[in-house]
Amino acid sequence: MESNLLSQAGSPAAGNSRTASALEDKNQRYWFHILLQDTPAARNLHATKLVSKAWQQGDRVCIVCDSQQQADELDKLIWNFSPDAFIPHSVIPDAATPCTDPVGILLCPPIAEDWDTVIILSQTLPANADQFKRLALVAHSDPVVLNQARSHFRQLRALGIEAQVYDQRSRS
Repeated sequence: MESNLLSQAGSPAAGNSRTASALEDKNQRYWFHILLQDTPAARNLHATKLVSKAWQQGDRVCIVCDSQQQADELDKLIWNFSPDAFIPHSVIPDAATPCTDPVGILLCPPIAEDWDTVIILSQTLPANADQFKRLALVAHSDPVVLNQARSHFRQLRALGIEAQVYDQRSRS
């Protein structure tokens, strides 16, 4: 793909370098999901669907959340998500607790090297967000949550990342 992009874009001497294609590839790995519903339950369910999809593709996946209550809700959702499948996962309360399962529900910032896909439900975007292989921000249409997600989106832009936006509100 990289050689194809370079042949279409021109030579590095013309100002189009591998850095440009690397940034384009990087932007393809960051997503911003805005849900039509305005409930935390809808947001958690959407995050669980993303977990299932990424895990089925062989990724180590984590969901970053803010509270034990939210972690417990996600834990229950993942346990009951599919009657035909078991998604091995753990709730990780702090950075000192290692996660040996392929899916983690984190109450602490994720370490980029530990995860293939990071799903952000927390109010804080990890400082090293530009180091993740794949990252998804999930917001529902509640104004407070949506404004927080927009702040995350602006932080990603400041890091040079243009996340792909999937806005379910525009489909209604």
